Amino acid sequence: MKGLTEKQIQKVEELLSRMTLEEKIGQMNQAATSLVGGFDVPFEELIEMMTDGRISKEEFEKIMSTAEQDFHEDEIRSGMIGSFMVQDPVKANELQKIAVEESRMGIPLIIGLDVIHGFRSVYPIAIAEAGSFDTDLFERTASMAAKESRAAGVAWHFAPMVDVARDARWGRVSEGPGEDPYLGSEFARAKIRGLQGDRSSTENYVAACLKHYVGYGAAESGRDYNTVSMAMHQFYNNYLKPFAAAVDEGAMTVMAAFNDLNGVPCTVNEFLLRKTLKESLGFPGFVVSDANAIRECVVHGIAEDEMDAGIQAALAGMDMDMGTSIYVKNLKAAVEAGKVPVAVIDEAARRILSVKMWLGLFDNPYVSEEAMKRYETLPDSHRALALEAAEKSVVLLKNEGSVLPLKKEARISLVGNLAQSREEIIGAWAMSWQEKDCVPILQGMEETFPNLKYFPCGGPEGDISMNEVIAAGDWGDVIVAVLGELVSMSGEASSKADITIPGRQRELLEMLMHTGKPVVLVLMNGRPLALEWEYNYVPVIVEAWHLGIEMGHAVARVLSGEKNPEGRLSSSFPALTGQCPVYYNHMNTGRPGSKSKFTSRYLDAPLGSLYPFGYGLSYTTYEYSDLKVAETEDSLEVSVKVSNTGERGGRETVQFYMQDVTATLVRPVKELKAFRKVELEAGETKTAAFTLPKKEMGFYDNDGVYRLEDGLFRIYAGGSSKDCLMEEVRIKF
Repeated sequence: MKGLTEKQIQKVEELLSRMTLEEKIGQMNQAATSLVGGFDVPFEELIEMMTDGRISKEEFEKIMSTAEQDFHEDEIRSGMIGSFMVQDPVKANELQKIAVEESRMGIPLIIGLDVIHGFRSVYPIAIAEAGSFDTDLFERTASMAAKESRAAGVAWHFAPMVDVARDARWGRVSEGPGEDPYLGSEFARAKIRGLQGDRSSTENYVAACLKHYVGYGAAESGRDYNTVSMAMHQFYNNYLKPFAAAVDEGAMTVMAAFNDLNGVPCTVNEFLLRKTLKESLGFPGFVVSDANAIRECVVHGIAEDEMDAGIQAALAGMDMDMGTSIYVKNLKAAVEAGKVPVAVIDEAARRILSVKMWLGLFDNPYVSEEAMKRYETLPDSHRALALEAAEKSVVLLKNEGSVLPLKKEARISLVGNLAQSREEIIGAWAMSWQEKDCVPILQGMEETFPNLKYFPCGGPEGDISMNEVIAAGDWGDVIVAVLGELVSMSGEASSKADITIPGRQRELLEMLMHTGKPVVLVLMNGRPLALEWEYNYVPVIVEAWHLGIEMGHAVARVLSGEKNPEGRLSSSFPALTGQCPVYYNHMNTGRPGSKSKFTSRYLDAPLGSLYPFGYGLSYTTYEYSDLKVAETEDSLEVSVKVSNTGERGGRETVQFYMQDVTATLVRPVKELKAFRKVELEAGETKTAAFTLPKKEMGFYDNDGVYRLEDGLFRIYAGGSSKDCLMEEVRIKF
């Protein structure tokens, strides 16, 4: 494995030579705390219950403090557990001590946890952060999360989530970088560098885990865990790309997806795990199942029983079982019966031991007392980075009449239950945050605007207070309405058939509009929303997502103009739910949508998205000119001039796209090929440029063969996927 010394490789082989079959299988088993007594559910299910809103964080903490907890010490002692999920550093040390000092082989545990968008310093959900189009930011936030979690004994992140997701009905769009494979690949690479790159100390890096491999974001009808069917050119050109990029960057582990792909669950899919990932892509690390996924292959109907499911998973290349103990219960008998070769077990154990060796766990298995105390209070630098990420992720969708930025002395009515909530700014799958660190929008606005009054009025659930609506209209010169989704309305198991603003919030907006005061709609949500009504009637719309612990300060700074918004959409927004899935890089048809009847369109919906991929406004304006495309032997040299035509400085996201006009397979109408962040003072013009290697202008066919085909290409440059300049060039490869 790359990154291991010859001595470390020899150490792994020496360990393997002394391990029993049972001990090797034990390395393939991941466990978590079991709760016994009054609340008898697996720990991972309890975590899911908290994250999807079935129980509150307070109820979770009460259960954890009162329930009898089984940490499987005897199984660790006997070498039957190779990995554990826990986030308490004291308990992590206790369990490591058993593994290292009391088991026969002394092999440390690898402790893993879902750290999707920050550990203690929670930063924006991935769909929001990806909209910053800032790879340096992606890397720095991941590095911060790695350092914080390692101080709690967590050396393995079940992140980044790099599923390409084009259907906003799917709740897990919140966890990934959006609809585009190129942006997703750049996001994936940066996260791997941030999580794994600083190896100056074992306290500074973790093992990343790519998820969910692969195609999960294409679940049919956007319904979680649903079947996935796709042509293989879609698989290679879109859904596999971010995973391939992250493997190339050095990702150490991969998590298989729940779904089936073309009829075979990813958990037992030899084509995906062994042939594509391990052989074709050369992935050197290990693959872990998603929670309980091996057992669920029986429910899928592809395995007769748990023994059969375990055999299929092991043969397919699944190295570690999360949460079912199927491997430790069945694989020894399967090997003895000749159904699983010993070489399969040896390979899995070797991969797991190699990652543990790479993490330095054999030399440094414990968390020091100094490290445990390091983040009792968050460092200013961590808060500053969380704020920077939040600010850069805010997207200004509409600013009719230039209502924004708001003057600090303005009388402002702040409306909406969400504005005062600390827990609702965090976003789905954040597990290690503390309430004291969270700055809600109300707090941030009060600190920025002295003439502000707060009127809850209503929210995603419950009724509307008419008295508060009237009072808000009477008080403010401007009404800022914070509306959207609860955290529990997005994330895992939170698919929705209706992605308009939930509850009575649209009715609340209508009431606020009838006051005659300018209304600024600030959205808190974990998915693109269908905003046709809001687009038509609300003068100002700010997409603020779930931005993490510094959300309040970030929103206030954007609304006041202290921060000029620069975020862009990493996923297209539909006008109506029925348009889903909607995405910019769709294939062309023989009858492209138009006003004519016999074209690819809906009778009752607009053509295309409401807000396209890459879209976002600023408090200044930009103009593009002089797009040039020069051909060299190996590349295209592309440049465009960008001018700040407004009255204040800003940071523009310049986007470069390509279209392969004629090919042996129908190609997308546009494909993102590069982006550049350009800082421009008022009146300033700069040139943004990039080199497009000709070898990157091809595509995979349905047999997985990469093709470069001569022909006409269109090169685009602009501020979104929709508004672009275009030049044509004919290429002969």
